Amino acid sequence: MTMTYLIDTHCLIWFQDNNPKIPKRVMGILQNPQNTILFSQISLFEITIKQQIGKLSKFTATIEEIFNQALIDGFTFLPIANKHLFQYNNIPLYEQHRDPFDRLLLATTLSEKATLLSADANFSLYKDILEVVW
Repeated sequence: MTMTYLIDTHCLIWFQDNNPKIPKRVMGILQNPQNTILFSQISLFEITIKQQIGKLSKFTATIEEIFNQALIDGFTFLPIANKHLFQYNNIPLYEQHRDPFDRLLLATTLSEKATLLSADANFSLYKDILEVVW
């Protein structure tokens, strides 16, 4: 059965960096050719900003290299669409989780009827409206 997953920004970075922090179960999902693995334009924007301000100093791949490698890995690029923005207001705003990148990834996941792949513990706050796997 084909499943659709959206990968969180850190998951995209870790996959390209061969980081052992990705659990075997998640790696199996990412490497299963029957699954559709989406990577969002949001993540590329987040990576670009974090690289520029020095928060990703050890991850030196350019945004073009990240994009091209994700396509080589069999992932599907997902541009930001109006339907993702329209869904943004349906994501509850919690005081302890106000990150705009995360919130737009959540809205995108909901809009695309996908499952989110993320290690971010904050995403458990949204378990009533979408599925997160890690």
